[in-house]
Amino acid sequence: MAGARGAAAAAASAGSSTSSGTPPPQEPGLGELLEEFSRTQYRAKDCSGTGGSRVERIEKRCLELFGRDYCYSVIQNVNGDICGHYPQHIVFLEYESSEKEKDTFQSTVQVSKLQDLVNRSKMARCRGRFVCPVILFKGKHICRSATLAGWGELYGRTGYNYIFSGGADDAWADAEDITEEDCALRSDTHLFDKVRGYDIKLLRYLSVKYICDLMVENKKVKFGMNVTSSEKVDKAQRYADFTLLSIPYPGCEFFKEYKDRDYMAEGLIFNWKQDYVDAPLSIPEFLTCSLNIDWSQYQSWDLVQQTQNYLKLLLSIINSDDDSGLLVHCISGWDRTPLFISLLRLSLWADGLIHTSLKPAEVLYLTVAYDWFLFGHMLVDRLSKGEEIFFFCFNFLKHIISEEFSSLKTQRRKSLPARDSGFTLEDICMLRRKDRGSTTSLGSDFSLVMESSPGAAGSFTYEAIELVPAGAQTQAAWRKSHSSSPQSVLWNRPQPSEDRLPSHQGLIEAKSSSSSSSNHSDNFFRIGSSPLEVPKARLAALSERETRLQEVRSAFLAAYSSTVGLRAVAPSPSGAIGGLLEQFVRGVGLRGTSSSTL
Repeated sequence: MAGARGAAAAAASAGSSTSSGTPPPQEPGLGELLEEFSRTQYRAKDCSGTGGSRVERIEKRCLELFGRDYCYSVIQNVNGDICGHYPQHIVFLEYESSEKEKDTFQSTVQVSKLQDLVNRSKMARCRGRFVCPVILFKGKHICRSATLAGWGELYGRTGYNYIFSGGADDAWADAEDITEEDCALRSDTHLFDKVRGYDIKLLRYLSVKYICDLMVENKKVKFGMNVTSSEKVDKAQRYADFTLLSIPYPGCEFFKEYKDRDYMAEGLIFNWKQDYVDAPLSIPEFLTCSLNIDWSQYQSWDLVQQTQNYLKLLLSIINSDDDSGLLVHCISGWDRTPLFISLLRLSLWADGLIHTSLKPAEVLYLTVAYDWFLFGHMLVDRLSKGEEIFFFCFNFLKHIISEEFSSLKTQRRKSLPARDSGFTLEDICMLRRKDRGSTTSLGSDFSLVMESSPGAAGSFTYEAIELVPAGAQTQAAWRKSHSSSPQSVLWNRPQPSEDRLPSHQGLIEAKSSSSSSSNHSDNFFRIGSSPLEVPKARLAALSERETRLQEVRSAFLAAYSSTVGLRAVAPSPSGAIGGLLEQFVRGVGLRGTSSSTL
């Protein structure tokens, strides 16, 4: 394939070479991919000229890598006709190409019907980023998208399409669906019923049952206007038949703190007390018991533990016995969403369950190109602001190498015969257990606080759950919420007032402003040298999973250091007024991010 013509990426710098002497193997074209990725944001309609030929090679290479293990069809998105920040050739995986898997799982989806639903449903989601299947595992589709569009974007886009098409464009309806009421869409409810109805039809056609929402807000607000919504706050309860999970995860802005702390995620905790954070953790009860995680403590988790626990949750969902698919989304679906989609792909690959013929460098190329670049992650913009969520994703692989993240372990556990005696699942869930009691800190978009926190012991019940922490001021309560998902438990820790904040010896507060952000690294200690250092070979025997993930991480660090590297934050090129206007236009979804401003 043409994607293999690129020269191999250069080896890492001398400071990151291993004692064994040989750099990790590189995928041909990975260097070209990272160079293009760090040069401009991908836009389907801009695939022309020199940059277009590079993108064409990247897309062809992705199709070749998918074709190694899967029979697939392609949803055409030439010139971004469906979505401007989705691949020109959207891959729909039908079944694994081996004869054994073909007999086990067969596709029940007709691509023509799927493309029709895509065209109708795209208006329902922010920036037109519709529900798109990207991973196939045991016949289940793991999908990605943006969150639901709010009335500002919905009316803005429909009006924009109407004006610039001479009043003839109706991307989400055709003659067979037009009724007398459809001719005059005068009420918000009717418009939302129509576009979200097509979104729900697409979800059901893909057999998606679980929807995981990573937003820390119920609705995204810009300039006092709701520009996006989400399934969990849909007033008409249109998504009540789906299993909704609200698992709030910090946005890309928070990863500026990660960079400022010399790329140390341990001890970095999001500040959940910020005004715009109003989405509590809410997970159906039946998904929480088997994971042995005290979800009530989620606001005290650092970035490592939070990412680990969310990944465990997603893996447990796709390893369940039913045949239902999974949707993961944040706001726009191009920062937090590819983070977890990429981690899911790599974790399942490391267990030998998907992409079984791909080597470490090949699966690395596939996930960087397809999950990040071709789905519109704005690496240039994120690098300019120091929001290095992309680097965090692959550097984080060192934290999921253990067997507790293995899907093979789950399958082995299911195959074990039932015991006549011993603890049942309910017994285990009712056991009192200790909190991990790690050193914690409170982080936000503009501040970072580190403190030592005492551990807390909690007890699990199916009704109201009362925690018994070390201090009375740090008590937390669980309460039930019967919103979109029945039988879901909603965790929300009440925040102490300013005059009741716990006092701990050795409290460190570092404001992330222009005057003190450079001092962050002085407050922390790093063992080793550069974050880009390629891991050295160890004498101890490694599991196959650990070996495979370490090879992916090593290949990424070597390629990243020779192409992108660790960059200083550059000032924004936009003026104050122009920047505000551009932010408003993008916020309501009338314009994507221009590569010229990156």
